[in-house]
Amino acid sequence: MEDSTPAIIFEGIEKSFGSLKVLQGISGEIHRGEVVAIIGSSGCGKSTLLRCFNRLETINDGRLVVNGIDLSRPKLNQKQLRRLRAQVGMVFQQFNLFPHLSVLENLMLAPRLVLGKSGSQIEEQARFYLEKVGLVEKAKAYPEQLSGGQKQRVAIARSLCMNPQIMLFDEPTSALDPELVGEVLVVMQQLAEEGMTMVVVTHEMQFARDVAHRVFFMDRGCVAEQGSARAVLTQPKSDRLRTFLSRMNFAENLSN
Repeated sequence: MEDSTPAIIFEGIEKSFGSLKVLQGISGEIHRGEVVAIIGSSGCGKSTLLRCFNRLETINDGRLVVNGIDLSRPKLNQKQLRRLRAQVGMVFQQFNLFPHLSVLENLMLAPRLVLGKSGSQIEEQARFYLEKVGLVEKAKAYPEQLSGGQKQRVAIARSLCMNPQIMLFDEPTSALDPELVGEVLVVMQQLAEEGMTMVVVTHEMQFARDVAHRVFFMDRGCVAEQGSARAVLTQPKSDRLRTFLSRMNFAENLSN
C-alpha cells in the first residue's frame, strides 16, 4: 500500500538568529513524489527553511516532521540523525566536493561511512549514478578538472548514491555561468519525472513553472503566496510577487 503521509510536515515553525527572526510561523506540507519550488528575494528565509528540513538548522518553535522523523525535538540521537542524512539528500550552491578525492571516490565516501556498504557494491552504484548524470567518463578526474556544471552534476550523483527518498536543492545553479545552468536543470528535471520528492530553492523561474508542481513565494520570513506553479507564477495575487517576478525578468511571461 502506497504511503499517503506527507514527506515533510511543518506547522508554525519559527527560527531566529539572535534577535533576527528569519522564519515566522510557517506552515505547510510537501507530498511524496512532489516537486516544490521555493522562491523569494535574498534574505527572505527560503534557504533557512530548506536547511531546517535536514537539520542543518534547528527550529526554535513549531512542529517539523521529515520522512517520519520528528525534527521538532531539541536533540536527535546519532541513529536518528544518521537515518535522516541517509534519507534526505542535499545539493548546495558551492558543490562541496572533496578536492583531494576523485569523482568516483567522492561518490563512494558517504555510502561506505554512513551506510556501511562494501567497496565493490558502492563502486557499481557510483558508476551507475555517474552514468545517470552523463559523467561516467569523469570517474577518475578530480574536482579541479571539472567545469562548474560538471561539479554540480557530480554533487547530485553523490547525493543519489545514498538512495534518498527526498532531495533538497539550495539554489543549485546560482554559482554557475549562464551557459552551464541548463545541463544541471536537465538532470533535475529527469529526477522530477522519475518521481523523486524534491524541494528546490531557486531563482530559475522557467524551471519552477515547467517542472514544479507547487511554488512557495516567501517574503520576510513568511509564505506570502503558494499554489500550483503555473498559477503562482503567471497569475500573482500580490504586488510583492509581481515586483519580484519583474525583477527576475519573468514579467513578460505572466500571460503565457
